[in-house]
Amino acid sequence: MATSMLSARTSTALPVRAGGSRRSLARVVRASTEQEPASVEKPKKTLSGPTPERFKVAEGQIGAVAGAALPFVMRAGSGALASGYSVSLVKDEGQTGYTLGTFGGQRVQETSKIASFNRPEKPLEIYEFEGCPFCRKVREAVSILDLDVIFYPCPQGGSTWRPKAIELGGKKMFPYMSDPNSGTAMYESDDIIEYLFTKYGDGQVPLSLRLGAVTALTAGLGLAARMGRGSRARPSKIPEQPLVLWGYEASPFVKLVRETLCELEIPYLLKPGPRGSPRREELVELTGTYQAPFLEDPNTGESMFESSYIVQYLENTYAA
Repeated sequence: MATSMLSARTSTALPVRAGGSRRSLARVVRASTEQEPASVEKPKKTLSGPTPERFKVAEGQIGAVAGAALPFVMRAGSGALASGYSVSLVKDEGQTGYTLGTFGGQRVQETSKIASFNRPEKPLEIYEFEGCPFCRKVREAVSILDLDVIFYPCPQGGSTWRPKAIELGGKKMFPYMSDPNSGTAMYESDDIIEYLFTKYGDGQVPLSLRLGAVTALTAGLGLAARMGRGSRARPSKIPEQPLVLWGYEASPFVKLVRETLCELEIPYLLKPGPRGSPRREELVELTGTYQAPFLEDPNTGESMFESSYIVQYLENTYAA
């Protein structure tokens, strides 16, 4: 989904930089798991940033978006659709909630097999970095399966999560996955992908993720246009709690946000929401609309759409 420019029309000011302290590895965002009683209507979340505008690119962002879109092209859209994706037309009777669109009295309905899959009780944990093609493969699998995962960014030169990952697994290798639901931990992207589809899918790894060297090559070439963004650490203030990022792997706008999160070593709980995911309806219930990326920061209480605004917020709040 596209983002809009930060314009003079937006009166919301970005917060000043806030410090943070490091917490334990397994800390999970409490706010993302707390539920209100079913009889209580959950209020829409108040946004800190501009109103989201679909298919609009911020001024000065066109080049970055074009470069971030190359992985989508090279990987033939892998990570955009939920496992078992299907689309159909149903009669439009004024239903509320998420839809791809309506026309001629018909409503476009997207579904998938996600609801029939085993869902992890606790978020998985993955140590990786944005500029790694093998990490890209695993993130595509996470998106296709619509799994909650806490990502711990491990860019080169990082002093926070990279040493922790090496301590846990004993190797300087990425990605590294830990599943607190089964006690399983492993390296090797292909092994991780196989595990995810066996444990939390239908056991069938998509062709796009099982082509061996071709998969790795296309994932690597797709990252070239961004010239290593998301690969090297920058000084930052680590937040007490992981941030919450709503957004699927194939979106170039989501990628721009992930690059900044990675460079600043900011851990985040990912809620993918690929096409066909029931999670899209969750975001509509939370905010009144669907657009990716959407960021929640439990450390400051801020929440926002628009990739350009999110990136500026991260820089102002956590860059040292």
